[in-house]
Amino acid sequence: MRSRSAFTAAFGIITAAIALGAQTPQAPWRGAGTPPCFGSDGGAYQCPPAPGVVAVRAGRLFDSKTGQMSTRQVVLLSGDRITAVGPEAQVKIPAGARIIDLSRATVLPGLIDAHTHMFNTRGPKTTTEGSMLIAVQNAQADLRAGFTAARDMSSHGNGYADVEVRNAINEGRIDGPRYQVSGRGIAWGGSAAAAPVNPLASMVVRSVEDARAAVREHIEHSVDWIKLFPTGAYSFTATGEAQYQLTYPMPVLQALIEETHRLGHKAACHVLGGEGQKNAVIAGCDTIEHAFGLDQEQANMMVQKGLYYDPTFVRYLEPYMDDNDNKNTGGKYRMIPIFEKAVTMAAATKGVKIMMGSGADGSTYPHGTQALDFEALVKRAGMSPARAIQSGTTINAEVMGWQDQIGSIDKGKYADLIAVSGDPLADITELQRVTFVMKGGKVVKTER
Repeated sequence: MRSRSAFTAAFGIITAAIALGAQTPQAPWRGAGTPPCFGSDGGAYQCPPAPGVVAVRAGRLFDSKTGQMSTRQVVLLSGDRITAVGPEAQVKIPAGARIIDLSRATVLPGLIDAHTHMFNTRGPKTTTEGSMLIAVQNAQADLRAGFTAARDMSSHGNGYADVEVRNAINEGRIDGPRYQVSGRGIAWGGSAAAAPVNPLASMVVRSVEDARAAVREHIEHSVDWIKLFPTGAYSFTATGEAQYQLTYPMPVLQALIEETHRLGHKAACHVLGGEGQKNAVIAGCDTIEHAFGLDQEQANMMVQKGLYYDPTFVRYLEPYMDDNDNKNTGGKYRMIPIFEKAVTMAAATKGVKIMMGSGADGSTYPHGTQALDFEALVKRAGMSPARAIQSGTTINAEVMGWQDQIGSIDKGKYADLIAVSGDPLADITELQRVTFVMKGGKVVKTER
């Protein structure tokens, strides 16, 4: 096993290589056309244009830090960064600047989806090449829908291929959101007699030692997050009480989270309820995902520990949930009301930081439609439109450690902007009809 210092140095080299991105060839170009750019793997593609000054005129501009809407604003950009923001009477547009007129629209910071699966669940006949093409298609659908950044929560049986997609986007070889990824995820295997591990699916652990090694392996493969599964399936007792399968023993869960934090990373915990969910909160898992059975005691504990709640609301309000419950209980009991009550309670609890994560996976929740979650947070969880939008901007940026780079329209941050025709504070469904998308100063979509 490599020492921590050796690992840190190696990881720093990888990170620096990604940050540098595309490089033009050092030798004089002797091929066809203008000199191309090259990715880290040697693949050639057209170089991005030289940075220029752009002025965006915004009829309305949403300040995600305050939750307020301003009118008649100007956003100045140079290259991929914002250089100035303010009222049109105060921000002077430089001569020669390219002007993007959104004076009849509402401009917002690029949206952030904190729980995606860029890869569809891999089936027995799915090829690696086919999976990758679908993942790229999903990522680009998210971007066109206004999600300029995302957190991907396991590759659905595709190994560490999410790392490759993230790197390709970072290097400018393909368009897509700014990603943080989690690789395979780490599951509990129980006894040594459990089924053999599929090397492309979740990494299976059976002891504290396995747990720490699994975290190290994921981080050595350059993942950003460690995805954990402290609970399994749910069921109902004969009297209608919800019960939830416990997976990792508490010492194993603690080892997983401790090792993750020791190596400077964060953990996200898929939980549905019961003892496993409570263990995840006690152990300090950075983000609590889903949590159908979240109660007031656990919500209060999350506030005290500074943990975040990512309900992935719409994903578990879908009709298939009732279909499964009808099949398993003869129509007697339903999980949706329990889950809806938990999210509403969390939204009403002072200090709970609720994230916007969709759980979009290309099966029952298609990529590019995730703005449905903003509507659900407002209309079914009782959040204000401004707070719901903050969940998908400032809160998610904070969770991802990117609050100085994205999440609001501020000088020095990436020029990640979207626009809608109407006012999303009056009608949150406006976010389902994004008409303009810019990522890093590059216009990805415009319907003006």
